Amino acid sequence: MTRPTERQSDAVVIEPLSVRISTAVQLTGISRSRLYELIQSGDLETVKVGRSTLILYKSLKALTGG
Repeated sequence: MTRPTERQSDAVVIEPLSVRISTAVQLTGISRSRLYELIQSGDLETVKVGRSTLILYKSLKALTGG
C-alpha cells in the first residue's frame, strides 16, 4: 500500500527506433565527424531512408553503455 504523500508514475517510456545524426550528437556529446567514423568502422548500425542516415537507437545505447 502506498502512502498518500507518495506518487506512483504510470508513465511509459518509449524509445525511438532510430535517430538522425544531429540528434545523436546532442544525445551523446560525440562530434558529428566521430559519429561518421564509428559508422564507417561498423561500431554503429545505421539505416538509410531516402537521403537520410539514421542511427539505430539500440546501437547508440550499446556504444554509450546505456
